[in-house]
Amino acid sequence: MKQISIKHLNFAHNAWLRGLGFYELELGFLQERLEEIAADNTGQAVSEKVEHFQNQFIIHRDYLDGLKHRIHENMKVLQYELAGSNGHVDRDTVGLYNQLAEDYFTEDQLFIALRHEFNRFAAEWM
Repeated sequence: MKQISIKHLNFAHNAWLRGLGFYELELGFLQERLEEIAADNTGQAVSEKVEHFQNQFIIHRDYLDGLKHRIHENMKVLQYELAGSNGHVDRDTVGLYNQLAEDYFTEDQLFIALRHEFNRFAAEWM
C-alpha cells in the first residue's frame, strides 16, 4: 500500500484553512457592498436579489464554519496518528482527507461562482 506523509496532509489542511479564512473576509466585504446597494435601491427587484444574496452569504458562512471544524478535527486525528506511526497515515485517514479535499474544492468553485454572480448584480445597481 502506498503511504502518504502526514506532513503533506498537514500542509494541505493549513492551505485550506488559509483559503477559508480568505473567503470569510471576502464575505464580509460582499456583505458591506450588499448593504450599500440595499440602502440606495428600494425597489422590489433589488429587494429580492438582496435577500437572495443575504441567504447565499449565510449558507456559505455556515458551510465555511463547518468545513473549518472538520479540517481541525482531521488535524487532531493526524496528530494522534503521528504519535503512533512513522510519519504516515492509514487508509481511513486518507479517505477523510480525500473527502475534505473534494468538499473544499467544491466550495471553492461555488464561492467563485457566487462572487461573479454578485459582482454582476453590484455592477448593475451600484
